[in-house]
Amino acid sequence: MSSHRSTSSRQRGRMAWLASWATPLVAAAAYLMFWPIPVSPVAWEAPQDPGYSGAHQVNERLKGLQHIPLGEGQVGPEHIVARQGWLYTGLANGDVVRVDTSGQRRETLLNTGGRPLGLDIDAQGRLLIADGFKGLLRVSGAGAQAKVEPILTKISHPVPDDPIRYADAVKVGPDGTIWLTDASRRFGPQASGGTFEASVLDILEHSCTGRLIAQDPETLQARVALSGLCFPNGIAFSADGKQLFLSETATYRVLAIDLPKLSLVRTFDGHVGVPTIQQAMQQGAAKVLIDNLPGYPDNLMRGEGGRIWVGLTKPRSPVIDAAAAHPILRSITLRLPRALWPVPKAYGHVIAFDDTGRIVADLQDPSGAYPETTAITEADGKWFVQSLHAHEIGWMPAQP
Repeated sequence: MSSHRSTSSRQRGRMAWLASWATPLVAAAAYLMFWPIPVSPVAWEAPQDPGYSGAHQVNERLKGLQHIPLGEGQVGPEHIVARQGWLYTGLANGDVVRVDTSGQRRETLLNTGGRPLGLDIDAQGRLLIADGFKGLLRVSGAGAQAKVEPILTKISHPVPDDPIRYADAVKVGPDGTIWLTDASRRFGPQASGGTFEASVLDILEHSCTGRLIAQDPETLQARVALSGLCFPNGIAFSADGKQLFLSETATYRVLAIDLPKLSLVRTFDGHVGVPTIQQAMQQGAAKVLIDNLPGYPDNLMRGEGGRIWVGLTKPRSPVIDAAAAHPILRSITLRLPRALWPVPKAYGHVIAFDDTGRIVADLQDPSGAYPETTAITEADGKWFVQSLHAHEIGWMPAQP
């Protein structure tokens, strides 16, 4: 009798022990599978990562940069425009500053109240700012007399008065047209906790809602020129002005858009309207110029000698590539603590290509000492390196 009671007691103990482990495991599994997240991942086929091979053999040509301080607490010279001996850049706290190319003088021009990203200067000398929070801004005058004017905050596609959620890059075309990338219709930096956070969400979801927008500089009328882009980022133009080069961050590639042909592309209903990138490619108005890069391409900057610079902010992640065809895995990933997200390590990497897509320069720093490189700006015999999160402007003497 006592033996039977002892066996029953042991069984109850095992059941209690199993229950003590099963309950948190079931809860954890339920959390990883069903806890609400802001993304709805889409399956896609990531190209096989070639790694650091071919034109991108590992090197240390970007190592040992010299630095121009930005001021205490300042961070993130994400994009740099050079004009008449000055470097203009926007910082994470909303400041737009200019620093002379010797690094001796620094001025704060204004604060946008958002996050200034891409910059350009129009024919009238006005500063254009693609602000991730505020849309497209234009600055007239200087100093206390500076006037900051929002010139594009919404556009009527695909719905009326659709907000510009993630203004990223801005470039003035050869004919004066203002070109802007709206990187995501799904995740704006202001609502997502910052530009980096919004980009991670958009890239992991891969719903490809980005847009290329063209705006008339006089009437300020704007139109969506191309849709269906996977986090469109930097913009540059070919030497003859007939092609627009566009970095598509989430697909590891740079596109070439034939501007005369783009205006003739027909949509699926047979009318001339707002084409997707797929329609533009099918009808010969767009092509992949550089494919399957070993990292995430960001800004594009035309330099000297026909060079166009693009920075790779991070190397590719084998985890993210492997999960491309499996949306559920990406959903689970985003339910993990942020510290466990598969964000690749820091790795400095900037490349240059010509109008045909041929790689003509490749500069790397595997240590990632100068983090999240976005491009290079050439001025006064120096190469100035842009960065998402650096506390200074990195530079090196220009190379042949």
